[in-house]
Amino acid sequence: MRNRAWEIRADMVANVLSVDVAVGDAVAAGDSVLLLESMKMEIPVIAEAGGVVRAVKVSVGDVVQEGDLLVELG
Repeated sequence: MRNRAWEIRADMVANVLSVDVAVGDAVAAGDSVLLLESMKMEIPVIAEAGGVVRAVKVSVGDVVQEGDLLVELG
């Protein structure tokens, strides 16, 4: 059986305040993977599905655009 990859993408332009996962971490649906800030609001980025973190594409302090890839789960 082939593992399915899940991509977590930014919903809006935002600053990355924290990265709560690292490559190899197990993540369950509903876990917070990042914390973003936009317009002085903190926005947790939640995994919609469980898996293992394959890649983290952002770092604290990065500015992300709508649609940017943040985290890959497998």
